[in-house]
Amino acid sequence: MHTLLWILSSCFIGGLLSVITAALVTLHSRIHFISHLVSYAVGAMLGAVFLEILPQAFKLTNYIQTTTFVVLFGILLFFVLEKLLLWRHCHGDYCEVHDLHPDDHNSKSHQHAHDEGRSGSMIMVGDLFHNFVDGILIGSAFMVSTSVGIVTALAIIAHEIPQEVGNFLILLHSGYKKKEAFIFNLLASFSTVLGGLLAYFILESMMDWVPFILALAASSMIYVSIADLIPGLHKKTELRSTIFQVILIALGIASVAMTKWIVEG
Repeated sequence: MHTLLWILSSCFIGGLLSVITAALVTLHSRIHFISHLVSYAVGAMLGAVFLEILPQAFKLTNYIQTTTFVVLFGILLFFVLEKLLLWRHCHGDYCEVHDLHPDDHNSKSHQHAHDEGRSGSMIMVGDLFHNFVDGILIGSAFMVSTSVGIVTALAIIAHEIPQEVGNFLILLHSGYKKKEAFIFNLLASFSTVLGGLLAYFILESMMDWVPFILALAASSMIYVSIADLIPGLHKKTELRSTIFQVILIALGIASVAMTKWIVEG
């Protein structure tokens, strides 16, 4: 399959799949599944970083030290950006910025979140940019090889599902109807395709930059996993929950390894 077709299909199907899955989870109030999705997403993202993305970045460059510096720089960059943003996505059962617990739509804390939280329109603006960057990362990965592209796309999709769940909750909380929340999230997901197209037409003539783009992609996945997702998992301290989280993280890593093995034969 042509590289451009791989990029377009992965961005389109990935965005559609993440939004539909998030809608099914959110609109049917199956909120307890969110933490399970987060655990799997952690494993998928870290597996993609250390089993596929970074090894390929190192293989494509003669400047390994510069590439690792980009990873370090990227982690610090995402930390600063998250500090500067007026809002951030909710990934788990509790949203520390919006002070919103998904199971508590009528409580005082929910009312406080409604008064002080960011509007649904701002969430959508941020999501448009976020998905656009995801498309660039997917496109740059496919520019390396089909294997790297598929693994990267799967990891991003795994991360997008709990993120989209958070978007749905915030939109519903801001007064949007269920149908409107679904349509807005779906439209925002299509910006991934635009990012993929940009990566294909720009990076095709700038292949020397691909290892550094991959390094930046790796740093974003590492940061989101370690800084945003894992702290939420630590809020459940029961032995049973911990064991289940470890199993799901391992399953996420295993799915990346299995995908890599199937694609590369």
